[in-house]
Amino acid sequence: MKIKEVNELETKELVEKLENAQAALATMKLNHNISPLENPSQIKAARRDIARMKTVLRSRELNK
Repeated sequence: MKIKEVNELETKELVEKLENAQAALATMKLNHNISPLENPSQIKAARRDIARMKTVLRSRELNK
């Protein structure tokens, strides 16, 4: 997910996507520990997406 896409989302939608992404990351990590993922760079991409969403949420919080 690109930063432009994150900025276009409403705050409520962004919070929901963040929660889903965090749950997916936890599942991905667990599955990777049990048997290696076919593409382990997915974990890195998920972490970065979560960081982008948190950054946008925090900037919106500070601009209020």
